[in-house]
Amino acid sequence: MKEIEKLFGGVIRRRRKEMKISQEAFADLAGIHRTYISSIELGKVQVSINIAQKLADTLNTPLSVIWKEIEQELGTEG
Repeated sequence: MKEIEKLFGGVIRRRRKEMKISQEAFADLAGIHRTYISSIELGKVQVSINIAQKLADTLNTPLSVIWKEIEQELGTEG
């Protein structure tokens, strides 16, 4: 089973790329440092709920939708 951090980061990366914006532009919009965004997308850090909400807001996506995608990924691994 994949770590939740990697799944979360993967969803964030996929949605950012769907918006066709760079990590740097995404970081600026979210008010988060670009290297931290990179660490999030690579699943190297555990983010606080506040950061998770900032990312969701920047992606114009409810946080619940992001978690639903993670749950779907977890379901395909069982």
